[in-house]
Amino acid sequence: MTQGARYDLLVVGGGINGAGIARDAAGRGLSVLLCEQDDLAAHTSSASTKLIHGGLRYLEYREFGLVRKALQERETLLRAAPHIMWPLRFVMPHMPNLRPAWLIRAGLFLYDHLARRELLPGSRGIDMRRHPAGAPLIDSIRRGFVYSDGWVDDARLVVLNALDASERGAAILTRTKLVNAVRAGGEWHARLESADGRVIDLRAGAIANAAGPWVSELLQGALGRGATHSVRLVKGSHIVTRRLFEHDHAYIFQNPDKRIIFAIPYEHDYTLIGTTDIEYRDDPAKVAINDDETQYLCDSINRYFRQKITPRDVCWTYSGVRPLLEEEGADNPSAVTRDYRLELDAPAGEAPLLSVFGGKITTFRKLAEEAVDELARALDLSAPGWTAGASLPGGDIANANFERFAAQFQQQHAWLPPELARRYARSYGTRATQITGDAHSVADLGQAFAPGIYEAELRYLRDTEWACTAYDVLWRRSKLGLHLAEPGMREAVSRDIDAWFEHESVTPDA
Repeated sequence: MTQGARYDLLVVGGGINGAGIARDAAGRGLSVLLCEQDDLAAHTSSASTKLIHGGLRYLEYREFGLVRKALQERETLLRAAPHIMWPLRFVMPHMPNLRPAWLIRAGLFLYDHLARRELLPGSRGIDMRRHPAGAPLIDSIRRGFVYSDGWVDDARLVVLNALDASERGAAILTRTKLVNAVRAGGEWHARLESADGRVIDLRAGAIANAAGPWVSELLQGALGRGATHSVRLVKGSHIVTRRLFEHDHAYIFQNPDKRIIFAIPYEHDYTLIGTTDIEYRDDPAKVAINDDETQYLCDSINRYFRQKITPRDVCWTYSGVRPLLEEEGADNPSAVTRDYRLELDAPAGEAPLLSVFGGKITTFRKLAEEAVDELARALDLSAPGWTAGASLPGGDIANANFERFAAQFQQQHAWLPPELARRYARSYGTRATQITGDAHSVADLGQAFAPGIYEAELRYLRDTEWACTAYDVLWRRSKLGLHLAEPGMREAVSRDIDAWFEHESVTPDA
């Protein structure tokens, strides 16, 4: 890009909403630049429970519109990227002292019928003494329910949206923040600053403020504006332990405090447990789990499982700050809506500013579509939405049948260890061949940094997916860091990968 360049749209924020808006807008023919002060999905969008779901518990708060909208999006997303999203069955053990069985059955009936289902089977009651999901649970649990939702690799979902936007002409600038922007002559004059101190001046016909936890701060600071809506920051923390059960179902547990906790199969050898809901007032970039949250999650699991866990069993933790739409009367953080609002500031004759308040991963595509619809009207453009039936990069898998695709990829790359072939297929879908290239042996993949981590993948992530550091590779573009479990191994591999980036560094195409 050149100094003083003009774009139709400047998107601020490289989380799921910003990346989704950039993708949608670029696909409608707008010239787009997205800037993100850190890495893509560096904060909230890589710290979710990683579910594509309607939100069964939101029915209790009568959020029928939100649940319906999310349920409608589940299968749209599952078809768009079957390599990083897939159906998942959830088991809800019944605890008579919490919610009565009739209430759960009624909720599941609504959940099954609020939106059309083609890929996902409906709910049913189960006998825990006969179902495999009952084996890890305490003896007093004798009945339960099973229903469907979906799983997503949240950080990769963000990257794939940014990649699709880039391939449709958008400029993606990571580690670049908006310093200020002012309206002048019917457009925005904006100044950006990269992590290395480079200053970039540009003009934009419109700005989309998708800064997540920083949406209000950005409005009042760099953009010098007020806002009608505001966000309430709520911390959600997760713990990861060694695998607590052998089957492929997830659990949803009811807690006496009316919250729910998920226990989900994770990265083959682990169980993901979360989440908490705690009011948060500090810097969103510094969020971290505390001892009380860790103990709360362990206690929640121990009410149900035979195998008890303690904080010493935790292999990894992560926390994120959810920027939830502030509502009057919602004192309990768990009761705050997960819906969103789009605030358009478009005075006559002046460049529009659209700000995003709230939202959740499941509804990001719909949010982005509505955001670009509003901006298009303000800019007097008529290009229609297009993302509902479009694949994300690597997701153009025949009939969305990942297992068949993975088997074919493994057969075509018989020289790859089976586990590595499946990981490449799962992470990159049909783009996996861009890593293997002309290789005919593992040695052709270049330097090995750890078992299954080769230079060819690092090059792809650097040149195509904006990875710049070991953390980008090991904890956002993948969760390979979790598998480096031997003492000192994570640190050693991270040092080697960071050294490789420093030695091999180039500026990826924007």
